[in-house]
Amino acid sequence: MAEPPTEIKPDQDDQTVEIDLSSTTTLDLTSFQLHDLDSVELPTSLTELDLTANRLSRLDSRIANLINLKKLSFRQNLIDDAAIEPISRWDSLSGLEELVLRDNKLAKIPDVSIFKKLLVFDVSFNEITSMHGLSKASSTLKELYVSKNEVTKIEEIDHLHELQILELGSNRLRVSS
Repeated sequence: MAEPPTEIKPDQDDQTVEIDLSSTTTLDLTSFQLHDLDSVELPTSLTELDLTANRLSRLDSRIANLINLKKLSFRQNLIDDAAIEPISRWDSLSGLEELVLRDNKLAKIPDVSIFKKLLVFDVSFNEITSMHGLSKASSTLKELYVSKNEVTKIEEIDHLHELQILELGSNRLRVSS
């Protein structure tokens, strides 16, 4: 069944547009240069939220209310370890299947243990020095991207029996003889 067209209502000053997002399932805010999501409506119907290429340095706590969310991307933002930490307590997002934290300011693997259905996890292009923490990742993981970091050792992935793609290129891995 096709979604009804989104109704656009010009505001009185014709400078802003009001859009009814109440039944929207995908929200792509790529390259909006957002510093926060204060001006963004986040309907609980969302299954995909793409915040790629913004200036976000913290998580909006309203994301925790998106109980239908399957895909969440914070690619190319300014998220650091402290900023991503709250996500590990957002039990309402436990059904998340794809989490993209690529190209941020992470120094360690975030705790993703609550995501029991996680299929894709991308932490490439960060400042991660160790794979420590991946032992908590769901065994459902099929794709793991950790390339372009500072990782020196492959560890904590023995339980990932469903893994089909493992990207570790451009790290500090050394072959020992």
